[in-house]
Amino acid sequence: MTWSNQEWWPNLLRVDILDDNAAELDPYGADFDYAEEFESLDFEAVKSDLRELMRDSKDWWPADYGHYGPLFIRMAWHSAGTYRTSDGRAGASGGLQRLPPESSWPDNVNLDKARRLLQPIKHKYGRKLSWGDLIVLAGNVALDSMGFETVGFAGGRVDEYKSNEAVEWGPETEWEETSPERFENGEVGNLKDPLANTVMGLIYVNPEGPYGEPDVEGSAKNIREEFERMAMDDEETVALIAGGHTFGKVHGADNPDEHLGPEPEAAPLENQGLGWDHDFDEIPGMITSGIEGPWNDTPTQWDMGYIDNLLGHEWHSVKGPGGAWQWRPVGDDIEAAPGAQDESETEQPMMLTTDVALKHDDDYRAVLERFQENPEEFHEAFARAWYKLLHRDMGPPERFLGPDVPDEVMIWQDPVPEADYEIIGEDEIAELESLIRDSDLSRAQRVKTAWAAASTYRDSDKRGGANGARIRLEPQRSWEANEPEELETVLGTYEEIQAEFNDSREDGVQVSLADLIVLGGKVAIEQAAADAGYDVTVPFEPGRTDATAEQTDVESFEPLKPKADGFRNYIGGNYDDLYDTLEERMVDKADLLNLTVPEMTVLVGGMRALGATYGDSERGVLTDSPGTLTNDFFVNLLDMDYEWEPLDEDEEIFVIRDRETGDAKWEATRFDVIFGAHSRLRATADVYAADDGEAEFVEDFVDAWSKVMKLDRYDLD
Repeated sequence: MTWSNQEWWPNLLRVDILDDNAAELDPYGADFDYAEEFESLDFEAVKSDLRELMRDSKDWWPADYGHYGPLFIRMAWHSAGTYRTSDGRAGASGGLQRLPPESSWPDNVNLDKARRLLQPIKHKYGRKLSWGDLIVLAGNVALDSMGFETVGFAGGRVDEYKSNEAVEWGPETEWEETSPERFENGEVGNLKDPLANTVMGLIYVNPEGPYGEPDVEGSAKNIREEFERMAMDDEETVALIAGGHTFGKVHGADNPDEHLGPEPEAAPLENQGLGWDHDFDEIPGMITSGIEGPWNDTPTQWDMGYIDNLLGHEWHSVKGPGGAWQWRPVGDDIEAAPGAQDESETEQPMMLTTDVALKHDDDYRAVLERFQENPEEFHEAFARAWYKLLHRDMGPPERFLGPDVPDEVMIWQDPVPEADYEIIGEDEIAELESLIRDSDLSRAQRVKTAWAAASTYRDSDKRGGANGARIRLEPQRSWEANEPEELETVLGTYEEIQAEFNDSREDGVQVSLADLIVLGGKVAIEQAAADAGYDVTVPFEPGRTDATAEQTDVESFEPLKPKADGFRNYIGGNYDDLYDTLEERMVDKADLLNLTVPEMTVLVGGMRALGATYGDSERGVLTDSPGTLTNDFFVNLLDMDYEWEPLDEDEEIFVIRDRETGDAKWEATRFDVIFGAHSRLRATADVYAADDGEAEFVEDFVDAWSKVMKLDRYDLD
């Protein structure tokens, strides 16, 4: 097969990741409404089928202890546990565990069999039940079937049918490797963004310890950083590890490198998508990680066995039968577990380096001891942490579907209040538009504020957006990219308009600050288009409400902070990430906003025409009439009467000069010049730079702007 463009030119900016935002990849078609289908699902029947499957051991993949529960818990955990707060990507949504690379990760050995066991249930319920929902529901029902009461379950995960190639998994080129490039300054425990896992192809940390060595101190350090990047604190971390390891066992009957066949994506056709084949006649026991043994003597029952074993015994590191580091108890006074396939046999419990690390870290140990003394507190902590693990990437409560959704709204769901007033209508909108136009706010101020509020949205985990007006709260109010001093002025003006309007009403109609911020951007764009000779109406749907500080987890919003923003020409700094260039960060942001290549292009060009740049910089404002919605950015960028020259060593700032006179005309950044340098982006910019391209540009800008302003409006669905 011929090489791809990326293979020929490895440094070529990858804008093709945005194509997934344009393509219709769902075989059910563009009109398919999964939420509607899920609501018609017989949910109790699904759970009943899952409970029956738990004990229906198949000869082609026999269940440990006659119960598939532990296998399904691992499957659900490894599906949801890929989520990371840095960019909100991965997680259970999309059912991505069934697609590469996750389908063939070393950490997911034999989970292909778990999903194949679920296949009859998936086929039975078809379009009403996605793989994304089924995979994690199976884990939930597994817990229930082994005596644990969960908090609940929400459906609504829409399946993907193509791998998400926008996810940055790390710099390594071999599985189960950890390179210094994964860490800032090569320092273990300081992962670069957007990573959360410390080893290529593993969900979390290496269970044997850092770099495959039984180092409990280093392991604890890795665990804390990894789980923090999954939005878990110390208590949630201990609860998840202890709760998950209460069930099942790990499998290392022999060395996986010697006895396992290729992973699913490399397996022969006759395997039909199954990988890691091994001969049970040659090696009777199962092989996954190469670590062997259960954690306690009751591996299919919820109890305190894991914590009691970990704290109640001393442990020493040994090489297990699979050649991997694991830990055995000192002495033989530990209750043995039954054999996984033969109850007449027994097996001594073991621990992983990551387990023993919890015991040797003072803060983690304090949580373990508290749980040991208060089993009900342990149950509650694990239940809540498990629910958060499975649902962290699903966004606000409006997206949670099904009869098992708990009544409680969690703060990590970024709730916004329901309106307890009448929403503004057409007449009120017109009145407010007049008040905005008459204010001292410039068009650029209004556009930048609306963009700053709405562009926090991430389609990956459905967080952020203008709804809630959290731009007026910490931490967003103080973010450098939002120009805090100018933002204070803008918000102050909007608050005056809001107070004047709301105080004047006697009919219960009120306007939120969130709606005012978006409305201000709408008015500015319509004015700018009119000055360019275009009569446009920017769509506006009222109904946003204002969140309170009590509804906002300040720390959890820090990952949404822009380190750079190509749309506002904000270069920023202190990136600490795996992206090499500013333009890569711009494309990454565009993907999180669910934008296509033309939408990204037209938004950058429009923001420059409006003069909506960070610090009101003239960089990239390639026009003599800023504040007017013209296509000048594209016309002048592509004009061969000009030539470009870098001004700094890092080639972040460029000057445009008249070819004939050598006079400097404008300055711009890499965010700007990439639209002339990159073949595909230039091809798109060509459309808008044409003599007849301005009307198309204005129309497309309005459409793209409106899309961004509504990305978080799940109440409109």
